[in-house]
Amino acid sequence: MPLTFDTISTTLSRLQHDETPTDGRSPAAVAMILAEGPLGLQLLLLERAADERDPWSGNLAFPGGRVEAGETLRQAAERETREEAAIELAAARHLGRLADCVGAHMPVRIACFAYGFGHEPPAVTINHESRDAFWANLADLADRGRHVSTEVHFRGGSMTVPAIRLPQPDKPVLWGITYRLVMQFLQMHGLI
Repeated sequence: MPLTFDTISTTLSRLQHDETPTDGRSPAAVAMILAEGPLGLQLLLLERAADERDPWSGNLAFPGGRVEAGETLRQAAERETREEAAIELAAARHLGRLADCVGAHMPVRIACFAYGFGHEPPAVTINHESRDAFWANLADLADRGRHVSTEVHFRGGSMTVPAIRLPQPDKPVLWGITYRLVMQFLQMHGLI
């Protein structure tokens, strides 16, 4: 049975969220943007620009960032998406929120909000924070043949991590927090 926005929304509505965590981590929020494509649902990924001040420099990510004073988590995800990808999420269907993800190497707590665009993906115009934006098919992300353990570089060191190799040969592997959010999404919908 194909995955639909209705089934995603129903699944995400079952999750409970701690709106006031006390773990001392900095709150941040991202948008997982889905669109209907010719091969089924696809997911927007940004390839971050090279920047020595950015610990996630060059990695694949969802649009998002830190929460500003007076913002809710969802407002932060929507603002960051507007700034980083020129996408107005008010035009999309809000599908719900995944379980929060905490940084393994950075003191952050990421809230991830899912949105769906029907029929065709929105136009994307990236800002200086990204090198590229592209759509990845969920089927490719769920393909176990693409799931690997690989060495990545982070904050001056290297480590071996679980990752997904994308079909685009010029793209880095998907790993880290974005990988964990994608895996959570795929698992909760029975895609892997």
